[in-house]
Amino acid sequence: MKKTFTFIDLFAGIGGFHTAMHYVGGKCVFASEWDKNARISYEANYKDVNPKLFKKDKDGNYPYFNEDITKEDPADIPAFDVCCGGFPCQPFSNAGLKRGFEDTRGTLFFNIANIVKEKLSEGKPPKVLFLENVRGLKNHDHGNTLKVILATLEELGYKYSYDILNAKYFGLPQNRERLFIIAWNKDIIDVDSFHFPYGIDPKGNVIYDKSKVKEGTLQTKVSDIFEPEGTIDPKFTISDKLWEGHQRRKKRNRENGKGFGYSLFNGDSPYTSTISARYWKDGSEILLNQSDKGLNPRKLTPVEAGRLQGYRILGHGWENPQCENNRNYNDKNLEYKIVVTNKEAYHQFGNSVAIPVIKALAVEIKKQLLSKVK
Repeated sequence: MKKTFTFIDLFAGIGGFHTAMHYVGGKCVFASEWDKNARISYEANYKDVNPKLFKKDKDGNYPYFNEDITKEDPADIPAFDVCCGGFPCQPFSNAGLKRGFEDTRGTLFFNIANIVKEKLSEGKPPKVLFLENVRGLKNHDHGNTLKVILATLEELGYKYSYDILNAKYFGLPQNRERLFIIAWNKDIIDVDSFHFPYGIDPKGNVIYDKSKVKEGTLQTKVSDIFEPEGTIDPKFTISDKLWEGHQRRKKRNRENGKGFGYSLFNGDSPYTSTISARYWKDGSEILLNQSDKGLNPRKLTPVEAGRLQGYRILGHGWENPQCENNRNYNDKNLEYKIVVTNKEAYHQFGNSVAIPVIKALAVEIKKQLLSKVK
């Protein structure tokens, strides 16, 4: 595919944004990730499609694959069209005072704002900012955190739209809500608002009407991500001790009026709960019922955990062979290779973005914003 725009990938993790933006014709010119294991996964999976990103200089450093964005000089970052970033949510120490650029100092959002400010001063304005965060950002610090972020975007000369999207409406069997902020430079893109895609219908058409997603979206089943039954290592079945502990905790929490505890699903469940970075510990948020076989529940395999986020991972194949050719896993998508331990793989997938959501947004960014550049 001809590359039609450039992007940078900040707080990149294992590259969920990279996979989705590559799919729609984007070329990554700079990435940043501090976690050493995530860096290993990132380089292993994108080196073939983007070798320049991982070229080292004469001192053995990566000029374009940054390890600590707080130490990077924004002037050294190549010009780009789109800034992608799933930035960590941090409170602003003096939030609510000026509610703008100065209020962001000492936070990782400041690094995004500072890069944009530098590129504006160079006369190379980024066209679009594509930001992702937990849904809790909306009310974080009584709403002050979001106010500071939005005021900063305005101060830098960007219009914006934001909304919460759920992966389960985009053909993934996972209930995962995330907040997205799409901002565009008002001097070079003459658009008043951005229309969010809220899901896809069974024919792959985008649903823009939020009220229609519950009935009209592509139906999913948890078994869409399963590896074939005979290939699942027995080690993924949890021990008697762990299963008893899960049941005890759930009973205790219920008696105390709390809803916390393990969640049990089967292949016919429409979707799972949200996978998190702690999934490797005990699998409690997504356990698969095996009582029909007389067994304790099992955890997802790392391959299944990755597929749950929309990565095309071949593994041992699919329990339902038709899923291999669905919109998420067909060979138009980059193949993702797991190159770290199971523990790290679970951790990395739990921290990742859901690729089909990012893809849908990337398509709309190209259509609604990048095509309207003056």
